[in-house]
Amino acid sequence: MENANCSRGCYHPAVAPVLTDVERITAIWDEHLRVATALAPLAPAVVRAVDMIWSSLEGGGRLFLAGNGGSAADAQHIAAELTGRFLRERRPLAAIALHGNVSSATAMANDLGYEHVFARELAALARTGDVLIAISTSGNSLNVLHAIDVARERGVSVIGLTGEPGGRLRERCDICLAAPSSHTPRIQEMHITIGHTICELLEARVG
Repeated sequence: MENANCSRGCYHPAVAPVLTDVERITAIWDEHLRVATALAPLAPAVVRAVDMIWSSLEGGGRLFLAGNGGSAADAQHIAAELTGRFLRERRPLAAIALHGNVSSATAMANDLGYEHVFARELAALARTGDVLIAISTSGNSLNVLHAIDVARERGVSVIGLTGEPGGRLRERCDICLAAPSSHTPRIQEMHITIGHTICELLEARVG
């Protein structure tokens, strides 16, 4: 259960009073808005992340993304926006969600253990100068942390997307973008907001 004493006024269904459906919806949306407003101090770090990714892509590098569950969906979503299009027609940008090859991911999970699925794929594909976006709401997803370790070995820069307090991921990243919440749904909502922001800024730089 999440901390009922969240200093940011988080909405926690497990400890909330009985609400009507409309009141519950309003509480969820109010919390979303509070957390989104609290993202503002991350803007300079997001710019640094965009600079890092752009420098890699312009130098022939690639962006890799890794996450589990909803974070896997975010990884795939962001990769799709970059290889396809976000707001306008432009050249494709090289982005790969590491879980995207289901046969490879399930084989490695079965043969090596699920904690190695991202690390193994990254070891096969990554080159010095590439970038990894490592996504974990807790900051403690073992397979994501192993991928960061491989990134370090390969000279791959790491951007972390996490929540508060950030777990072990926080200290392992070149840039850590921690959503200002400890509530998983709000963290994930902020991650895709940050992801869309990164996509829009990258797309604006394409000639």
